Amino acid sequence: MTAPAIPHGFEAFEAGGPFMQANGPLYVRRGGAQLRFGLRVEQRHCNPMGILHGGMMASFCDMLLPMAVLGQPGPVKGRFLPTISLQIDYLAPSPLGCWLEGTAELLRATRSLVFAQGLVSADGTPCARVSGVFKIGPEFSDSFKG
Repeated sequence: MTAPAIPHGFEAFEAGGPFMQANGPLYVRRGGAQLRFGLRVEQRHCNPMGILHGGMMASFCDMLLPMAVLGQPGPVKGRFLPTISLQIDYLAPSPLGCWLEGTAELLRATRSLVFAQGLVSADGTPCARVSGVFKIGPEFSDSFKG
């Protein structure tokens, strides 16, 4: 059985460290300052009911928000953004095989914190609403160019 295709314009996202490399693959599509994250839900991402595990959704969202913010011009570009708080409202199931796609926006940046929100859809149906607070950390090294 052939896996469904990845939507046009998305490419493999190589950043995120060993945890996300083992749990992905994640995909990204850049369009100007907007970044879209994607994931094809595989069996290994699912709970026993064949639905995306809530922990995998949380990991996806924890990458979506800071990476979308980093893609926007402003004072946090090129900085590490460790998570302080992440809230997720699970709106609908994300079944095995679906295409998960998320977008996010910067709400506010202070001298030390970033506030962001996003929406994730499964095959076009909203399935998660997420918001988070991130610490503005050090600049990424030259080895991180995700």
